[in-house]
Amino acid sequence: MINKIRNLIKLHNLDGYIVPKNDEFFTEYSKINKLEIVSGFTGSAGFILILKNTNHLFVDGRYTIQAVKQSGKKFNVHEIPYQWPKDILKNHDTLDIGFDPKIFTKDILKLYFDNLCNLLPVFSDLFKNKIEEINKDNLVYSLNSSITGESSKSKIERLKKIMKSEKIDNLFISSNENVCWLLNIRGKDLPNSPLANFQAILTKKKEIFLLGNVEKLKNIKRKLYKEKINFFERDKFFGILNSLKGKNFCIDNKTCSLLNENLINSRFVIKKRIDPIYDLKTIKNKIEIKNMIDVHIKDGVAVTKFLYWIKNSNIKKLDEIKIEKKLENFRKRNKNFLFPSFDTIAGSGPNGAIIHYRSNRKTNRKLNYKHLLLIDSGGQYKWGTTDVTRTISFNKPTKLIKEIYTRVLKGHIAVATAKINKIKNGNNLDKLARKSLNLINLDYRHGTGHGVGFFMNVHEGPQSISKNNFVKLQKGMIISNEPGYYLENKFGIRIENLVYIEAEKKNLFLKNLTFVPLEKDLIEEKMLTKVEKNYIFNYHLETYSKISKYLSKNERRWLAKLI
Repeated sequence: MINKIRNLIKLHNLDGYIVPKNDEFFTEYSKINKLEIVSGFTGSAGFILILKNTNHLFVDGRYTIQAVKQSGKKFNVHEIPYQWPKDILKNHDTLDIGFDPKIFTKDILKLYFDNLCNLLPVFSDLFKNKIEEINKDNLVYSLNSSITGESSKSKIERLKKIMKSEKIDNLFISSNENVCWLLNIRGKDLPNSPLANFQAILTKKKEIFLLGNVEKLKNIKRKLYKEKINFFERDKFFGILNSLKGKNFCIDNKTCSLLNENLINSRFVIKKRIDPIYDLKTIKNKIEIKNMIDVHIKDGVAVTKFLYWIKNSNIKKLDEIKIEKKLENFRKRNKNFLFPSFDTIAGSGPNGAIIHYRSNRKTNRKLNYKHLLLIDSGGQYKWGTTDVTRTISFNKPTKLIKEIYTRVLKGHIAVATAKINKIKNGNNLDKLARKSLNLINLDYRHGTGHGVGFFMNVHEGPQSISKNNFVKLQKGMIISNEPGYYLENKFGIRIENLVYIEAEKKNLFLKNLTFVPLEKDLIEEKMLTKVEKNYIFNYHLETYSKISKYLSKNERRWLAKLI
């Protein structure tokens, strides 16, 4: 593929060409991983810059070790946000860099290059999908309000009020997850998220134009007609623009491609660049929270059964791939389980130090009694999304490992027990999570938590627990709590629960969704405060009360001993 890109560079008389991870819908998990095709890198984030004589792979801190191992022989690996293409190009004469305008936004190109080169749009079919076969297994379906907690009509009315108050004539909803939320539809266009690849335009008169593969809508066409939704293939986009009235548009700067932005800009003033659906969608209603609580009990049962099984197995006969399949089989025992919410991360020993590791035939390690096992996994259920990480010990751990695990746990508890009214945002929560590790000059190269969708993407904004997130934390938000530590070529430690923000007499606090036992063999109790000890006791007691009735007699006994 590198040679094909270089041929493209030569054909268009370019100096380089940039390849992103995302598809035209800017989704994290698409069916085709362009980065893997070009470089062998299998991570879920990053981009590639191919120049005439050098290859460059840009990844964030989660993936630097992995990227060097997978792609380091042919690519120079750069860690963002510390290095961008503009840093590579600043010592060059002004270069001509090609890009596909269907899969880049204006903001991203500005961030990457900062006007240090000539950016030239080049349409190519280097990664063109095969013609999609439409069958009963990938048709779009609708969710009723007993599942979502709010009808599509109500959501549209709320959105229309925002448009009216901000004097917006037309809204281009380019994010597929936002379209699915607004219309209460889901699909099977992505490997790990129940989303349908559609975009939409909403006018101030409440007209909705739904853009995508119309044939996938055949099971819900009548329902869409009743809701006065018009549907078209995506190639009709410019024709629809020409038929619209009004003077201005709101677009989403994160997912509106430069191509579509230019088409809109040719006829309308772009008044706003943030899709208001993100803020609406991130606040989960009571029904959504209830459904998420229910699926986390189901998921907690599956993961707890897995932990009991692996703790009582001859692990010399097990490897990373075998245990991934075993964990998925435990989840599959529940009739409401659909598929994983992301590729399971099962890292034994040194592989656990690769933050977003994915085992394959080349890297697959046998389990070892002397090594920690980090396992990060999740599921998509009817109706909800889960994500949980546990670090497992099979032998008496070293003093160092116990200390680090306990410091990670102290950070996890600090987040879980934080007073949200005082903390206010994810930036401040992130500081709490790192405090115990920072006391001995240790840290981790990822955020402490990400937002989570309701039966949608496992990663969802705008809120997160990270150094650069200042979004106000509000009742109804769901977020992960996952501090960690990674010693390269040795081990990885991470503890993750999903939590939601609840309120009582105007006081905001976090409540656990995830109920899966912690690894008590790794806890150094001498390092814990009374508050932290009480938290662990109460967490295990609540875990037992919620899931024990679904466990076997031996599993219950094992779980009871952890209280």
